[in-house]
Amino acid sequence: MRLFVALYPPPPVREHLTAQVSRLVVGTATAAGLNVRLADPENLHLTLAFLGEVDDDRQPDVEAALAQAVADRRRWAPSIPMVQVGGGGRFGRGPATVLWAGLRGDVEGLNVLSRLVRVQLRQGKLPFDDKPFRPHLTIARPGDRIDAEGLAADQAALDNYEGPLWPVTTMSLVSSRLGPHPRHDRLASWSL
Repeated sequence: MRLFVALYPPPPVREHLTAQVSRLVVGTATAAGLNVRLADPENLHLTLAFLGEVDDDRQPDVEAALAQAVADRRRWAPSIPMVQVGGGGRFGRGPATVLWAGLRGDVEGLNVLSRLVRVQLRQGKLPFDDKPFRPHLTIARPGDRIDAEGLAADQAALDNYEGPLWPVTTMSLVSSRLGPHPRHDRLASWSL
């Protein structure tokens, strides 16, 4: 199964961001029938670690590693991170372009949590993508279906965007299925 570790914003935060996205070029393009692969608001999340394909029989090992990471976080960073969606940017070029919204607030608390998760995954000899952690929520995968000016306008609008502040209280292990309608199933969750 394809796994990742995620933090999900609460419904009011997702609703606020979804309203902002509807006013962006990617949002108006979607309303006009262009498929820019907007993220389903229910799937908006911050990835702490991407594990990729993991054998089903290793799921208990993954869950044990994540439980230990949460216990370690409580020792090293006992306060709950308070964050808000704000700012944004894009990754990739051409057909691989991804538009994202950034996070502000206690981003260092998220960095600590991501490091602790990765340490435990490494100690458990579990697979994960070791790319640097960049806290963001993917909002669209427009590829080259939106021109450079439209993407620049969306980035500028995101730079000025500030969503509601929220406490990050839960971390989840998620199984994902790719395709035209990606599906995310939360397999386990831990209170932070």
